Amino acid sequence: MRAVRLSLVTATAVAALTAVTGCTEKGNSGDDDRVIDVTATDSKCEVSKKEFPAGHVELAIENKGSKVTEVYVLFPDDRIVTERENIGPGTKHKVTAEVKAGDYTIACKPGMKGDGIRQTVKATGGTAAKRDPRLDSAVAAYRQYAQEQADATLPLAKTFAAAVKAGDVEAAKKAYAPSRIGWERTEPVAESFGDIDPKVDVREDGLEDGQKWTGWHRLEKSLWQDKKITAADKTLADQLITDLTDWQQRVGKADISPTSMANGAKELLDEVATGKVTGEEERYSHTDLVDFKANVEGAEKSYELLKPVAKENNAALVTELDKQFAALNTLLDKYRTDKTSYDFTSYDKVGDADRKQLSDGVNALAEPLSKLAAAVVTKSS
Repeated sequence: MRAVRLSLVTATAVAALTAVTGCTEKGNSGDDDRVIDVTATDSKCEVSKKEFPAGHVELAIENKGSKVTEVYVLFPDDRIVTERENIGPGTKHKVTAEVKAGDYTIACKPGMKGDGIRQTVKATGGTAAKRDPRLDSAVAAYRQYAQEQADATLPLAKTFAAAVKAGDVEAAKKAYAPSRIGWERTEPVAESFGDIDPKVDVREDGLEDGQKWTGWHRLEKSLWQDKKITAADKTLADQLITDLTDWQQRVGKADISPTSMANGAKELLDEVATGKVTGEEERYSHTDLVDFKANVEGAEKSYELLKPVAKENNAALVTELDKQFAALNTLLDKYRTDKTSYDFTSYDKVGDADRKQLSDGVNALAEPLSKLAAAVVTKSS
């Protein structure tokens, strides 16, 4: 499950804004009309400019508050364009974006809760940067990959749902983790699927006010904690298939870009570090390592497709990413006897020292992965 959305909306075709989230840096707008200072406090979200030329834009974010915050760039209908999470007090981050003309919202989210403090901004005129045609091919290939994962997920999810509807707890438990692999592989671009993620993959503690709990994790709780299947669960099983069918049909129209692939892979690794390594994601079934592996596979697929361009621009980064992906995959292999199987050790059997080792492996990969988007962006002339 990705981070909780500011709101739950259906994707529609609108002008694209692609963003690059790099490593922590200092930012200062000075006299550059393409640099926007975003100053976040516990009660304010101040932006240095409300209007700026379309094209390359840099957000120089500084958290002057006492709480960890997040900064979002949103389309007018509240869909997330890009996000920067876990911005600690007193830290600065830089986000470089290529924007088309149009209206957007910049939102700061102190404490990483609520709808955020918002500022409406406008990109006017300007020109968009030219993009390497190899990146268009990478997007097309990732979309095909996502479609293949969605197509493969649906029959597995139907097997899971059928077991739930039959009241067969053990069969449903067996079908649960396999039914989630394809979804977890596509999570680097989960934002592009609109409101599907909160419907199928939200945890109980991630619910928005008034949101009904649906999806895999609600059924997971029934199967492992409650140890029984209710009539309501059977209805939820049908709803899960409806929502996943909707997802399958949305993949071909999803707004995917090279930078959303790269930034999404990095944000996903952050989620692995905060939700899967801790055991929070699959808290009842303890199938966290299955999700973990699928997430790494999805992130690595994104990286491999972007790698040819990234290597030309930053060969050292590619060398480091190759090294860290290999190291993390080797580490995960310790928890399964068959490298072609997804039969991983139950996560409640993984001790604190081993969890720390997994966390270190994720963090070692996430740091260079945060630089991938910058390495594939082509600057405008």
